[in-house]
Amino acid sequence: QVQLVESGPGLVKPSQTLSLTCTVSGGSITTSFYFWSWIRQPPGKGLEWMGAITYSGITYYSPSLKSRTSISRDTSKNQFTLQLSSVTPEDTAVYYCARGGKDSSWYPRGQGTQVTVSS
Repeated sequence: QVQLVESGPGLVKPSQTLSLTCTVSGGSITTSFYFWSWIRQPPGKGLEWMGAITYSGITYYSPSLKSRTSISRDTSKNQFTLQLSSVTPEDTAVYYCARGGKDSSWYPRGQGTQVTVSS
């Protein structure tokens, strides 16, 4: 079965770039026709889709985050990564990676990783 695990620093300073990696096991990120997404949940709020990369490497981003977000992949490691630039405390959230696109069920999903933006 497919499993996803997020990794990266738990604390990022304001104005810096947040970088997270999702390692996928049990299936390939190049398998047609899957999308692979990053999602976040700020404290007390709902899930927010941030963006996705497809099985062929095409990327899609949330319009509200597009100017600060970059998603890439390393097919040799079966990983995809998130970079969010110019972070502020409002970017504090639990970040998840998942299989699925913007309007999908996001299953399976990683366990999530807490990222706090603070000086």
